Amino acid sequence: MKVIYHLVIKEFLQILRSKFMIGVLTVAPVVQLIVFSSAANYDIKNLNIAIIDQDLSPASRLLANQLQGSKFFVFRGYTFSQKEAFDGLNHDKFDAVIEIPHNFERNLVRENHADIQILVNAINNTKAGLTNAYLTSIVQTFNQNIRTQWRATDQNPANQIETIPVNWYNPTLDYPTLMVPGILAELLSLLTMIFTALNIVKEKEMGTLEQINVTPVSKLQFISGKLIPFWIIGHIIFWTGLSVGRIVFHIPIVGSLLLTEFFIMIYLFVVLGMGLLISTLAETQQQAMFIAFFFIMAFILLCGLFTPIENMPRWAQILNWANPLAYFVKINRLILLKGAGIGVVLPICGIMAGYAILINSLAIWRYKKTA
Repeated sequence: MKVIYHLVIKEFLQILRSKFMIGVLTVAPVVQLIVFSSAANYDIKNLNIAIIDQDLSPASRLLANQLQGSKFFVFRGYTFSQKEAFDGLNHDKFDAVIEIPHNFERNLVRENHADIQILVNAINNTKAGLTNAYLTSIVQTFNQNIRTQWRATDQNPANQIETIPVNWYNPTLDYPTLMVPGILAELLSLLTMIFTALNIVKEKEMGTLEQINVTPVSKLQFISGKLIPFWIIGHIIFWTGLSVGRIVFHIPIVGSLLLTEFFIMIYLFVVLGMGLLISTLAETQQQAMFIAFFFIMAFILLCGLFTPIENMPRWAQILNWANPLAYFVKINRLILLKGAGIGVVLPICGIMAGYAILINSLAIWRYKKTA
């Protein structure tokens, strides 16, 4: 234990000598958490729309007013030319064009049916899907309102079913509440894995690894001395980031922080072990950085932070069984937002513990202690 203690002190002294590393490990995660959590928003607003009103009737103007009054759209004006509207779509001037045909009101009154055309710029399929959903919702609201007006004198109005949605765990559908736990997990994994991946390789390039190899320090003691400092730093990053998320974004914390700490203790051994394993495989810092980025980018894109895992192809869902970040994002949200208990968390902690034992055993086995 005395040997490990001195190795840990040595690592901390190396970290404290580097102003750059101190800044990256302290200031950078806070700034990134605030910026990324503020920018990661799936609410699409300020969509540019134009209206082709060929009817110019009270009903068409009522529909146009409802479209203009929506908080999601920016009204770019009327046009009576289809060519002008199509050119606007082609040049990204408009995100959508709504065409109200001739005899719109007459058909609505006489035939109880009328058509309108919605043209959506679908280069960005997510944006196009939401634009179409917003427009369809407004048209449906217009349809209900106008039918209510016409049936005002009806003694037997049609029965309607009213739905009242109740949003649990994130009642206001606030995106920072969803994104902060996931982005915090991502930043913690990114920083700890990269710095541990560069650690042993840096010793190789500086020549200090050869000096350590000729000492009686065992492989287990050496790996432990490399792992423990960043394990402690990982805790500082996580709890600092969580405090910032609570203060800046007011994210709810309804679960047990002790349970969160219990999972973090195990999880950090996983990502740090992966970083150390990469460090034993690489010969240069560039190689270590490339390998670490390969894995961390795959973990981030597949972890369910931006796309639900359930929506991924089956092969991607199977790959996520070996993705530690996917478990971290899930557990972070379950505990902090949903208040999950030990019965939910313990099985995943068991998986992470097995993962940690496997990956650190490989790191110790791969480290070649030669004179």
